[in-house]
Amino acid sequence: MAGPSFLTRADGERIAWRFQDGRGPGVLWLGGFHSDMNGIKAQALADWGARKGRAVTRFDYFGHGASSGDFRQGTISRWRDDALAVLDEATRGKQVLVASSMGGWIALLLARLRPERIAGLLLLAPACDFTEALVWERMPEDIRRQVLEEGCWMRKSDYEEAYPITRALIEDGRRNLVLASKIAPQFPVRIIHGMADPDVPWQHGVRAAETIERDVRVILTKNGDHRLSTPRDLKLIEATLEDLLEDIGT
Repeated sequence: MAGPSFLTRADGERIAWRFQDGRGPGVLWLGGFHSDMNGIKAQALADWGARKGRAVTRFDYFGHGASSGDFRQGTISRWRDDALAVLDEATRGKQVLVASSMGGWIALLLARLRPERIAGLLLLAPACDFTEALVWERMPEDIRRQVLEEGCWMRKSDYEEAYPITRALIEDGRRNLVLASKIAPQFPVRIIHGMADPDVPWQHGVRAAETIERDVRVILTKNGDHRLSTPRDLKLIEATLEDLLEDIGT
């Protein structure tokens, strides 16, 4: 496989992205926190697009995967702007945003900023407002103090090495919260959430649905975890995406 293309941001940082041509509306993949565009779900989406002749774009945020930058310096605003740059400069026409975990938060921010470019949303275990609701609010007082005084805490993960939670990430997250305000999109929305998700409880996905003032369908899969990457999960994602595209009328 050929290497990715790069989009150079105004500050000189380079955002890696891949595009495969096909009919529209295209599909734009928004990955999760500390993930990259070569993950299981992202690659499965690309494979689906190749089989269906559908345009698919995927990318790595600043400090993720093949993109440049120090992950510790990343914030929700930075990653939102990376996604906006890819949407604006690397895609054509309307896009269906397929978004995993933190990507679900980014997708709702894009839905507010570029509603005319979006044909639909498929959110997978959306971790909207996770820096506040799922990280800060659960932190013991001594860890909060460490974040405030030292600027960083290394959070352990079941999936990989410990990763940094910075004061800048927490404070910037508060400027981008979406769960306290409503959105009335003119496009269909689907949410898939695993009921065995230990990282983002399925009730959190329902909270995201409650912010959307239209007919949004929430699909709960009883044995699904946060990754939603088993063959059965991937088939569910593909079927839901095809149903969404049918509703759009393409």
